[in-house]
Amino acid sequence: IATEEEEDVIYDPQTTGTDGKKYGVAFDPLDGSSNIDCSIPTGTIFSIYETKNGENPFLKPVDNIIGAGYVMYSSATTLVFSIGSGSHAFSLDPDTKQFVLTSPNLQVPNRGPYYSLNEGRFYDWPKGLQNYISDVKQGNGQWGKKYSSRYVCSLVADVHRTILYGGWAGNPRPHLRLLFEAAPLSFVLEQAGGSGSDGKGRILSYEPEKLHQRLPVFLGSSEDIAELEDYGDVQQGYAVYEA
Repeated sequence: IATEEEEDVIYDPQTTGTDGKKYGVAFDPLDGSSNIDCSIPTGTIFSIYETKNGENPFLKPVDNIIGAGYVMYSSATTLVFSIGSGSHAFSLDPDTKQFVLTSPNLQVPNRGPYYSLNEGRFYDWPKGLQNYISDVKQGNGQWGKKYSSRYVCSLVADVHRTILYGGWAGNPRPHLRLLFEAAPLSFVLEQAGGSGSDGKGRILSYEPEKLHQRLPVFLGSSEDIAELEDYGDVQQGYAVYEA
């Protein structure tokens, strides 16, 4: 097990799956935890890798993921999951305590009229990202529609909305973790026809150098992500903010 809350991998050599194989699970146990006090949606993000005895499955190319997903805790408890054959949404039935398939074969729209990031940092962004946001807000992007900002500041919530309505969600700083947030959500997005990018290229082409590696992240509609990449210079440098 690897978790955002622990510095190192936790090994349990005695445990195997029901198929006799061994698996590694990387997860962010509570995404959006800073929003708990104001009752904004939170979530859990996870990814699954096959492994062998004594092997660290997490320092390998992240496209070795065999399953990934997230749970969103909001007005409903929603599980979105993929094992490489599409992404599917399940809703928790509070009476039976079981997840019920409610949205099979999710499909991210090729484009959507929303972008999701902290626009309060606009003047800290690189020129490429400033130009892109200015253009799409005015309807001067490739699609010709005026985009709107939708930002919850809970990654699972912003990504879930993006899957349903299109557009993109992300953070231009090297802030989000590759293994615990970027890779699993990119896997889910790609399986639903969307894209996951660091602003220059595909997130699932990465091979982690360390467990808690961070990077810029943009997740969403494939045509919107491609347009964003075309602007160039959309990755912000490292910065720390108080709020």
